[in-house]
This record gives sequence, structure tokens and C-alpha cells, in this order.
Amino acid sequence: MAELPVPELPTPLARCSGRFTISTLLGTEEGVRGPYAPSEGAGCDSSLPSGSTLCTRTFGYNTVDVVPAYEHYANSRGVGDTGRGRPSLADLHSILKPDPGRFHTPLAEPQRSNGLPEAGPEEAAEEPGGAPAAEPVRFGWVKGVMIRCMLNIWGVILYLRLPWITAQAGIALTWLIILMSVTVTTITGLSISAISTNGKVKSGGTYFLISRSLGPELGGSIGLIFAFANAVAVAMHTVGFAETVRDLLQEHNSLIVDPTNDIRIIGVVTVTVLLGISLAGMEWEAKAQILFFLVILVSFINYLVGTVIPATAEKQAKGFFSYRADIFAQNFVPNWRGPDGSFFGLFSIFFPSATGILAGANISGDLKDPAVAIPKGTLMAIFWTTVSYLVLSATIGACVVRDASGSLNDSVAVGSAGCEGLTCALGWNFTACAQRQSCRYGLSNYYQSMSMVSGFGPLITAGIFGATLSSALACLVSAPKVFQCLCRDQLYPLIGFFGKGYGRNSEPIRGYMLTYLIAVGFILIAELNAIAPIISNFFLCSYALINFSCFHASITNSPGWRPSFRYYSKWAALFGATVSVVIMFLLTWWAALIAFGIVIFLLGYVLYKKPDVNWGSSMQASSYNMALSYSVGLSEVDEHIKNYRPQCLVLTGPPNFRPALVDFVGTFTKNLSLMLCGNVLIGPWKQKAPESWLIADGHTKWLMKRKIKAFYTDVVAEDLRSGVQMLLQAAGLGRMRPNILVLGYKRNWQTVPPQSLEDYVGILHDAFDFKYGVCLMRMKEGLNVSRVMQAHFNPTFEAAEHPENGTGSRAAPGTADPSSVAGEQQASTIFQSEQGKKTIDIYWLFDDGGLTLLIPYLLGRKKRWGKCRVRVFVGGQINRMDEERKAIVSLLSKFRLGFHEVHILPDINQKPRPEHIRRFEELIAPFRLNDGFKDEATVTELRQGCPWKISDEEVDKHRAKSLRQVRLNEILQDYSRDAALIAITLPVGRKGRCPSSLYMAWLETLSQDLRPPLILIRGNQENVLTFYCQ
Repeated sequence: MAELPVPELPTPLARCSGRFTISTLLGTEEGVRGPYAPSEGAGCDSSLPSGSTLCTRTFGYNTVDVVPAYEHYANSRGVGDTGRGRPSLADLHSILKPDPGRFHTPLAEPQRSNGLPEAGPEEAAEEPGGAPAAEPVRFGWVKGVMIRCMLNIWGVILYLRLPWITAQAGIALTWLIILMSVTVTTITGLSISAISTNGKVKSGGTYFLISRSLGPELGGSIGLIFAFANAVAVAMHTVGFAETVRDLLQEHNSLIVDPTNDIRIIGVVTVTVLLGISLAGMEWEAKAQILFFLVILVSFINYLVGTVIPATAEKQAKGFFSYRADIFAQNFVPNWRGPDGSFFGLFSIFFPSATGILAGANISGDLKDPAVAIPKGTLMAIFWTTVSYLVLSATIGACVVRDASGSLNDSVAVGSAGCEGLTCALGWNFTACAQRQSCRYGLSNYYQSMSMVSGFGPLITAGIFGATLSSALACLVSAPKVFQCLCRDQLYPLIGFFGKGYGRNSEPIRGYMLTYLIAVGFILIAELNAIAPIISNFFLCSYALINFSCFHASITNSPGWRPSFRYYSKWAALFGATVSVVIMFLLTWWAALIAFGIVIFLLGYVLYKKPDVNWGSSMQASSYNMALSYSVGLSEVDEHIKNYRPQCLVLTGPPNFRPALVDFVGTFTKNLSLMLCGNVLIGPWKQKAPESWLIADGHTKWLMKRKIKAFYTDVVAEDLRSGVQMLLQAAGLGRMRPNILVLGYKRNWQTVPPQSLEDYVGILHDAFDFKYGVCLMRMKEGLNVSRVMQAHFNPTFEAAEHPENGTGSRAAPGTADPSSVAGEQQASTIFQSEQGKKTIDIYWLFDDGGLTLLIPYLLGRKKRWGKCRVRVFVGGQINRMDEERKAIVSLLSKFRLGFHEVHILPDINQKPRPEHIRRFEELIAPFRLNDGFKDEATVTELRQGCPWKISDEEVDKHRAKSLRQVRLNEILQDYSRDAALIAITLPVGRKGRCPSSLYMAWLETLSQDLRPPLILIRGNQENVLTFYCQ
């Protein structure tokens, strides 16, 4: 038995990662035991040879088992992933086979006290033979999330609109507006915190969180529009900065060209400088953000200092009187003015200033520990910005009156006649301009009130610069980061080019350039008023989906939903999602409709393309919950004939071997009923079980690629019949159980070993014993295409033992590789092509409950078969043809099947032609006992050893039935030679009375020399059709 290779350890003190190895780790070449070598006398599994390196000293004894370790769970994907370094179940309970590559022993790495490796970059792997990669820049929760979010939340609305909102709504309602907005963002922040702590978060920010939670459909659409919204937001914030600079230039009569072109020139130059900062690296970008943060803090302090400085006469003329209780009382209540003078009008103006909480999450790939930084930084940013909004509205509402003229000539003596309003007691008469609503100053009229109140006005202008530029820089960084992750996932075409990263932080340089071009384009347009509402709605879409992601993941009760952040509520998250949608329509209803339209279009595209990704989304968990709930619900209700559905167990063997059988059943069961492809792997369990695990996934993918809505299952059995018996008994779940067995006709029944023939017919008897209907299909060219496939892939292929029975399979070269099965070229069949105006001929010879009628009816409802005319043939007597035809037409009309063409076969009982009778007798001749001249004891002895043999007595007893099959074949040749499909009632051979060879001779005679596909159908003699409505 081969030993595991012992790695070359860098130092004698290196440890085996994930195992408590007591022995000193020295090389085996030095005559000392390696890290996996057992000590002398240690107890090891007796099945292992002495000196096996697979025994590791763990807890004082040698075992293949390993102790829990971080690397065993890193990068685990599916349920079947055993993890790196952990032995499989077969390694533990089976005899180990030599496989040098089975175990991978990771090199020792420094570990923390908790056994986890030190945090490192996502791409920690080094190039073979190259120098170690440089350590990328990583940020903590303050610098990476809190400051970034606070800068993105603060904006020009804080400086230019909040004082005006306070004048309109009053301090009380302004606080209500602020708290309502913050409620939405706080709930969203809690949802972000929960999602980001439910597993390791990588780069991609909002897109990564939503896509990994709700799946690629919604995640992809939001990722694309969110990246675009951030790119346009760069232009919006830059234009806000450019307009402020333009206004300053106008005040000093220093315009460059003209007001509009100055905005364009300043905007392009500014965004180019911001791009340079971004391209310099995240470290420089973070330093720039800290600079902007300090500027804004200084502007706040400057403002607060200004509120306590005694007002000068010039400031009093503009409405500033320092803190006064009567001014606070007057501004506490609302005073609505203008077209926007309503609560929800002001709410829609203020709410965008509360957004920006995703800035930290968007650079999740650049955080040291996103699971800690995102919750802590986001919630702290919301808290401090909320405090700043509340303080600003309360302080400015207590210092500045609503209306002021700004003229020093309006000062009057206290108590002067003709003076109205609060300012009269302060020595100022603003009555005239207030009544005419022509005042230029005051909270209601002057947007620059904060600059007027502050101790040094230019610092407020600097704060506006800092707020706009920091928001533009944050969006300029967020858009490429989100877009890069989306490009790498390849959900949409033609965007993979932008997924490449450069440098130690994997910077999306190409994404930066694309964002820059988009921003410059919108800056040059210089008309952002129309696009701004759509951008706001895109951000709100993201909020709604983040909240819905948290709610959906919680409501599915998935065991995988285990966020370490516990302070969230699924109902609060649902409330946040609902309110976000409502706010979208409150802001701009037409922009909300556009945003929803774009999301639905992108969602539909991903649903149509069905990308090959599996992220364990909550949608999968929800699908499981719904399927489980409905399956249990079905079991609680008795079945009814009206709800009967043909649920088929199709004995396909490997489904790619019999595509016609798969296509036929898939055509009439698609979106209607259950289809289960069964395969019997014949051989010893120990030999075939690994093959079963290996090929199942490949066959399922093959069905999906062929767009067949079916399940695949296989069993391992010693012989074909016992395997099919297992499937008949165990397949399905609850009411979702097969009720029809579909299999292919055994064309080589005359040449196979007799026991194989006996098993095939026995399968049909077993199906009837388990109350299954049976559907048997024969095509002139055969069903099994494995010879053609294997001849293409492997010229030395030899056919399997059961090539045409549609059931079992033995190992064939080239079939065990799942990827080759799913990726092979799809064989075309007759059931994939348009049938035109041919006929579907139904020979309803015996009443089986109606299944012989139902399956062709379901087939005819499909588009490819829709133009076919259905003809029904029934047996009858020549002297009662009209009466019998009317009776059948009346019965069919009650079934509402739409079958109107009925033919009576009066000559069904005529004697067949002599040459056809001779052909049948020649067919059964090799299987006859010819016991006419033998005594009864000899015949009994012969029958015990050869039950498939036909005695002379059985030939005579079944002569009438045999001749009927010969005659039916003649009728089929006469009436249905050019049909698209023939469906006929399957004859039944009595178990124990009809030898298997005689029964197969009936089927051979009935179906031979027919060009169209022939379907032999026999229900379980229970009704599947009804003409009652209850």
C-alpha cells in the first residue's frame, strides 16, 4: 500500500495543520518517523499495514481521523465537498487503496490561538517559483467604513437645504422627517449587518451581498444598475461642486467662458483629479477621504461656534439673533410655503441626504474583517450623522428667524407702532417684506444660512466642497469595485473584459476608466435634473432588496442562515423593504416605474440564460420549503380522477443512451407531471456504488441541457429485475410517485440468454403487481444509441449486455465521467421535430381505464404535435358499425378530448393471411418444447428447468390470441403506415400461464415492420378519465 508523501517542512518546529502531532517533525530520510508515521506500539487500525503513514497520532493514539481545523471548511462548495485534508467516509470505514494524491498535507502555517490562520488577502496563493505577493492595503471599521459612510451621507443638502426644510416644516416635523429617513437606513443597516456576518464576505459590496443571498437573478440586475448609478452619481456630486465654484466665480466676475461651460470645464478637471487619486491606490484614496472628513468637521465646529457668537447688526439684519427661546418656539411649528410646502414634499427632498450607507460595504474586499467592519462602521455612521442632522436643525431653528430683509435700515425701536412679528421685540421690522414674501434672507429664503451664521463663512464653503468631493470619490471607487465582481461572475455578456484586477489590491483599472467615461459624459450633458430621480430610485431599489434578502433568508429557516450579528428582525427588514418601495414612488413615481422596468428586464435576461452558478441562495432554500410544504400537503388530500397525472418511471438506463425514450416521455410530462429516469447498475455493490455517485450528476446535467424536466435516479442490484423492483417500490415521494412504467422494447429477445428474457417479461408482471400502468415503446431504428456514441468516443467499445431493453447498464468505457456525459453532443430524435399534418392513430381495443387515450391526447397538446389529426380505432361487428361508432363518439365527447374521427374495425377477427401465420410459427419454433409425444412427467421436468419454453398445449390454448396479434399487425400496416405515431392497447399475458417467449412473440408480431413509432399502452384498469365534474 502506498504511503502519503511527507512534505518538505521548512523548519523542525513546523506542525501539521489541523492535527495535534506530538512527535518531532523530522524527515524520514534521517531515519526518524515522519509526521504521519505511527510510534512503535501505538494502536492503529489492524486493517492498515505496519508503518502506514496514514496513521496520525491524535489524542494519544494513531488514526486516520483528523481534529477540526479551519482549512477543512475553507472554500467548501457543495454538500458533498469533504474539505481539504479531511479523510472521506470511505477512507475511514473501508480498506484504504494506494492513492498518493488522495491526501493533500498542507504546509505548516502560523496560527492564532483559536486555530485560524492570520487574515490575509483573498488571493493569497503565490506564483510557482516567484516571490511572495505584496501585502494589500486593508482598512479597519473606522477608516474603511464609518468615515466613508459618513462622508457619503453628508452632502450639499446638509448645508444648503436642511435650514430651509427646518423653516418649512418646523423643528418638530423636521426631526420627524429625519427620524423617518433614519429609520429606513437603520433597518437597512441592520440587514446589511446580518447578511455580511453570515459567512465570509469578499469584494463586490452590495452586489455580492444581494447575489449571494437572493441568487444571481436579482443580484445581477441590482449589481449592474447599482454600479451604473454610482458612476452617474460621480457626475452628480462633481456638478454640485462645479456649480458652487461657478457661483463663487460669478460673485467675483471671473467666469472662464460662460455659466454652463464653466460647469463642464470645472467638472471634467475635478473628476480627472479624482480619477488620479483613485488610480494611485486605495491608500491614497483613503487619505483623501480623511482630509475631506477633517474639513467637514472643521466646518461643523465653525458653524457651532458661530451660533454662540453675539450677532452683529449685519447678521441681525439677515435674521440671526443667537439662541433665543421665542425664536425656537416660533420655528418649532411648520410654516408651509411654495409648491414643495408639504410634509412628503420635504421628505422627498431630504431623504437622499440620509442615503450613502452602502459606501463602506461597497469596498468589502478592501476591509480587514468585513464581518466586523461593515456592521460596526455602518451603524456608527448612521448614528453620528443622525446626531449631526438633529443638532443642526435644532440649533439653526433656535437662532434664525424665517424672514429677514437684510437691510440695516429696517432697525426700529422696540415697541414701534406698525411692526408685526417676533423681530419687533428684537428691534427689527421685517413686516413689509414678510407680507409681500419678498424677503431675501431668513431660513425660508436664504439657502446660505449656515454660512451666514458660522464664525467664518468660507469654511462652510470648504465643507460643501468636502462633502461633494468625498461623495464623488466614494462613488468613483464603489462603481468599479461592484462592477468588477459582477464581471467576474459572468452573468451578462461582453463585460468580462472589465473584471481584470491589477496590483496587490486587484484594482479594477479598466472599471475606473469606464466609470470615468460615464461620469464625464454626464458632466458634459450638464442636465442631471432628469436623471437624478432615477439614480435615487436605483439606490432605494438596493435598499429594498437588501432588506428583503435579510427577511427572505430568515423566513426560509435555512440552517445555513446563522449571522453572528443578532440585533435584527425579519419583520423589521420586511417593513424596511416595503417602505423603501413606497418612498421610491413618493420621490418620483415615473422614475420608480423606470427603475422597476430595468430591474425586471435584467432579471428576465438572467432567468432566461440560467447562468451556471450556485451560491446557496435563500431562493434555493425557499424552493425547498415550498416543495416540502406542497408535497406534504398533497399527502393530506385523497386523489381524484380529475387530478390524475401520468407520473412516469422511465427505464432509460443512462438517459443519454436512449434519447428518443427520454424525449417521448418528456414531451407529454413537461410542466405537467413527474418524470423519473431510472437506471439499474448491475454488479456488486462495492464495485458499482462509487460509479453511481460519480455519474448521477452528469446524467442530471445532461437532462437539463436537453431541457427535459425530469429526475434521475439509479440503484445497484445483482440483476436487472431486482433493481427494477427496487425502483418500482421506492421511487418517488408521497403523492409524487410514479404510476406508469415506461420502457423500451427488447429487440434482441430472441438471442439473449433465456434468463434475461424471463427477467424482462417479469418486469412487466412486477409493474402490474404494483398497480402500475405500462407503456412500452418500439421504434424501427431502435432506441439504444450507445453503440453510435461509443464508436465515436471509443472505437474498441463492446455493447452492453442489455442494449435494447431500456433499463439496466453495465460499465461502458467513457460513460463514468460526468463532464463528458453532460458535454457530449445531443442526439436528435423524431420527438424533437415538427410533425406537420400527419395522424396520431389510437387503437383503443380494450378498456384499460382510459390511459391509452390520455397519453396521445397530452402529446397532441404540444406545439410540435398540435397539427396532427387524431384517429381512434375500435373493434366492432360489421352489422352494428353505426351504433358502435355513435356510442364511442358519444363517450369521447363526454371525455372532452377533442377526438372526433372514429373508425370501427369490423374485420379485426378475420383470419390472417397464411404467410403471416407461418412467420409467427417460425418465430416461436425455437422456443417450443414439442411435447406432443412426451409423457406428462417429462414435460413437467422440462418446464421446471426452462420456464420460458412453450408447450404444445399452450400453443393451442393461446392460438386465438396469437392469431389476433398477427391480424392486428396487418391492420396496422393497412391503416397506419404513414402515421406520425401509433398508440395501441398492450396485450397482457397471464402470469404463470403464458411463457415469456410466447408473450414476446406476440409483441414482436404485433409491432414488426412498422415505420412509425409504436407505443403499447396498458393502464392499471382504474379510471384515469371521467366526465363528471365532482
